[in-house]
Amino acid sequence: MTITYEWRGDFDNEAVNVLHAEAFEHPLLPIDWQTQLRRHSLGWVCARGADGSLVGFVNVAWDGGVHAFVIDTMVAGDARKSGIGTELVAAAVRGAREASCEWLHVDFDEHLRPFYFEACGFVPTDAGLIALR
Repeated sequence: MTITYEWRGDFDNEAVNVLHAEAFEHPLLPIDWQTQLRRHSLGWVCARGADGSLVGFVNVAWDGGVHAFVIDTMVAGDARKSGIGTELVAAAVRGAREASCEWLHVDFDEHLRPFYFEACGFVPTDAGLIALR
């Protein structure tokens, strides 16, 4: 499978909404990703199949300084377990590094520990969280 990756690539809101609904198992929502990402993100990575379809996406938010945050890593169901997620994160690392960020953070559900720690190279840290809902 030929996949291309693009930092801050063009994307269609509908395509990201479909991918997000599938990846996070929720109903399709009308999120305006383009406005949100341009307002709040350092960048994002689009993964596209040979036919140009969006098969993966990751958002890289930031604090405007040295901290960047991997959010919403998603891969189409029929393309999972093929290395696309790992390469999405690797491209996010490169993009954050090129923007002079010093730290790339991620939080995730327990079942994703092997992906983020073993496949992507993150290391465990102490962190805190306040649930707002």
